[in-house]
Amino acid sequence: EKAPYDPVAAFTHIAYLGSAPLVVMASKESGIKSFGELLAKAQKERVDFGSGGPGSVGHIHGELTRKVTGANLVHVPYRGGAPMTTDLLAGIIPVGIDVITAYVQYFKTGQLVPLAVTGTARSPLMPEVPTVVELGQPKLVLENFFGLSGPAKLPADMVAKLNAACNEVLVMPEVQKKMVDLGIVGKPETTAKFDNFVKEQVGVLGPTVKGAGIKL
Repeated sequence: EKAPYDPVAAFTHIAYLGSAPLVVMASKESGIKSFGELLAKAQKERVDFGSGGPGSVGHIHGELTRKVTGANLVHVPYRGGAPMTTDLLAGIIPVGIDVITAYVQYFKTGQLVPLAVTGTARSPLMPEVPTVVELGQPKLVLENFFGLSGPAKLPADMVAKLNAACNEVLVMPEVQKKMVDLGIVGKPETTAKFDNFVKEQVGVLGPTVKGAGIKL
């Protein structure tokens, strides 16, 4: 269904705050040990993947992977990340896609297998896990990003002040440390760059969402 607003034109996109990559992970029972193995398996047979729910960023990434690579990935929606994690740990589903933060403990204990992170750079939480870019899949970059937006046509001077204030806070050492602990990479940007980023994301992900029939 079409949203009752335009995600670009209906807002003033003020400040980009940061992003957290997703992680594509496998259960131990699946026997999948790398992202390449996942794609190879999904070229031969159906592979189910879980996410935190319909329309979640994990769901969208799975559909994007299906579209870009032709992998036979089939979405299994959950009502949040917790029940998906339970089934993933039990081997009920072979693959899950979600924001990396909540899963580091399971990777470190070997209960789950991290296959790839979906950002352009490795996550500081799990620097040993390769990115989709390193694995030859730059079109699969997708991060859960955070930003400050307001109503359309905010006064330019107000936008400039808010952007400057956000960027000042982002470089504070204590803020940077907290964001790293949460798996978020903070990055000061201009308002123009953030606005272009939103347009780019809508342009890339819109067709995937529509093509997969994703609804919230």
